[in-house]
Amino acid sequence: MKVLFVCLGNICRSPLAEAMFRQMINDHGLANQVTIDSAGTSSEEEGNHPYPGIRKIMAKYDLPGQDLVSRPITEDDFNNFDLIIGMDDMNLRHLRAIAPQSAKSKIHGIYDLVPGKAGQSIPDPWYTHEFQKTYDALHEALPYWLDYVEHHI
Repeated sequence: MKVLFVCLGNICRSPLAEAMFRQMINDHGLANQVTIDSAGTSSEEEGNHPYPGIRKIMAKYDLPGQDLVSRPITEDDFNNFDLIIGMDDMNLRHLRAIAPQSAKSKIHGIYDLVPGKAGQSIPDPWYTHEFQKTYDALHEALPYWLDYVEHHI
């Protein structure tokens, strides 16, 4: 199974989600069965590493990924990934607008599987500077995606 996390610039939420989910996948012995990546709906940050506040969170929790490099989502991503998980409504609207019809069902919001929280977003910490809250939100949502992946591989 292939999972792609998407935010605006691919320097905050999506690389943190990628790093956290990669660690979870590794911890569950699924690394040979699951591919994880991240991308942005914008190319503005292309080539940049995760934002310094996110790198601090990664270091705090000993997460891999401080060397990740931002990239924009591509047409191939819609064909190659099984799950495309956006972090907020703006990301989801953009993804649905550019996705081929055959890939629209692959697009989901980060909280879609969390009971009572479907449709909620994770605010962009580039604006809020609340990097710990971003980690906490992902820490809440990602176990549901892990469960989903485990039951669909």
